[in-house]
Order: sequence, then structure tokens, then C-alpha cells
Amino acid sequence: MLIAGPNLTIDRTLAIEELRPGEVLRFDAAAVTPGGKGVNVARVAREMAAGAVLLGFVPGRTGAAVAGLLADEGISLRGVAVGGEIRSTAVILERSGRVTVFNEPGPALASGDWERFEAEVADALEGQVVLACSGSLPPAAPVDGYARLVSLAHARGAVAVVDVGGAALDAALAAGADVVTPNLAEAEGLLHGRADETVEAGDAEIVRARGMGAALALVARGARRAVVTAAEAGAAIADGDDASWVAAPAVTSVVNPIGAGDAFVGGLALALERGEPFAAAVAAGIATASASVETDVAGVVVPGRVAELLAGV
Repeated sequence: MLIAGPNLTIDRTLAIEELRPGEVLRFDAAAVTPGGKGVNVARVAREMAAGAVLLGFVPGRTGAAVAGLLADEGISLRGVAVGGEIRSTAVILERSGRVTVFNEPGPALASGDWERFEAEVADALEGQVVLACSGSLPPAAPVDGYARLVSLAHARGAVAVVDVGGAALDAALAAGADVVTPNLAEAEGLLHGRADETVEAGDAEIVRARGMGAALALVARGARRAVVTAAEAGAAIADGDDASWVAAPAVTSVVNPIGAGDAFVGGLALALERGEPFAAAVAAGIATASASVETDVAGVVVPGRVAELLAGV
């Protein structure tokens, strides 16, 4: 599997009793790891003993440091050097279970940077079955950046899975992405102009109806298939004119919910790479996402636990 995750980051996952804005706070624990949605997808592939290559920009000295940290994790990276320094993300975990995420935008790309990234993707696509495009685009990247990668994948006979929101999602739909996987907030943000990025399960029947409606609308706008995830509630699937709902299995405990959507993409993409039917691939994605919330680090899953949860999907 090839993963296009251009906007890498350094994640700082911080635990605290309670986040109190306006005060000087001391955290109980901190974990510093490479991050970004594409990194989380690559971690899933590593944990599931599947081959994967991650492509991302590596800005400046901090980008080189992240490349080294990824190598230490056993993740294969094809980095494209650019100016500036890599962005940081702070993930604040409170004892109550509330999670707050601070995302920096990353350095703006210079003229020709995206074209060099595309060239790397085109070269790395040879012999690949699935291209997973995951995460935000860096500032000054073309809004149709992922759409252009979808076209590259199709030209080489690969399946293109796209996990992004906003205008980049809209462009990927127009390019005929094979599968798009936004969460409910991202899907409705594009379709109805809502700005909230938080997914709250809410009333189950309402969430299902909203999810299936959004999935069908994404297919109508150009995607070949769509999955709209809704956190612990499950996910809506649209394949042509047909929509269905898949409930998520119950988990033992939620340790860190960040990256669950990325784990979904990883599980889904790996199943598609194995040649599994689409419905089975979605089930694999949901089981992988569910297993991911039980671990400390985004993208890390226990294969045996994935198998257990898959039986309950």
C-alpha cells in the first residue's frame, strides 16, 4: 500500500486532570511521536505486518528529525524536503475522557514543491494496488492536490482511497475517487456548510439517517463509493444507489480516540489490497478503528484485538 500523507507533524500527547484555559498548567505525562493522519495509517499497516510506504513532506531540521523517528518505528518513508520547519500537534487528554486537539497548519509550500511530491507518488505507485490519501494539505498546496493523485492512481490501475475534508474532498469527488471516508462532520461540512469538526454520536436513528444521506450525496457528487464514519456509533456506506449502516462493536475502554478514523482507513485499505469485497473491507476498517481507541498512541493496534472486534461487526 502507498500512503500519501503530505502534512506530517510532531504529536505531543499530554495527560492532565483538567484543561483550564487562562491558567499555568502542568501535565501528568507526555508522549512525543511522529504524527499526521498518514503516519497513523502507516502504523496500522506496520502493526498488521503489511507492507506500506508513506510519502510526506519533511520541512527543515525538524522534518529530518521526524524522518529519523519514523525510521526508528519501522515505517518506510519517502520524504520530500521543503523549506520551513515541521508543524506540531498537541493532543490534550483529560481524566474525564474529553480530548482537545491543537493543530498547526505547517509551513507553506513553495513553487514546484507539490509537483515534486506528485512525481514521487507517480514513481512509488508502480506495482501498488491501493493509494491512500490521508490528512490535510499543507498551506499553498493546490486544492485539487488529492484529486490529481487520484488521477495518477487510476492511470496505473490502483484504487484511490481519500480521507480529507473541505474543498480538497470536493475536488477528489469530482476526480472520481474510488472510496472517500470523511467523518460525519466533514461530510456535512462539505454538503451543508457546517463548520463543526466534532462528531457526537447523539440519537442513533438520527445519526444513521444523516450518515446514509451524506454517503449517498457524496456518491452523487462523483465518488464511486463512500463511507461516512460517526465515531462509536459506526459508519454509513454508499455503493451506487444503495446505502447501509454498520454498527461499531463495543470496546473495553477508550484510552485515546485520536486517530480512530485513520485506523479505519488503514484497515479498509489493507483489506482492499488483499482483494476483499467492499463490505468486508469496511468491516475490517471499523474493527481496526475500534481497536485503536484502546491504545495510547494513534494508529497502534493489537492484531489479535482487531480480529476479536471484527467478529462483532
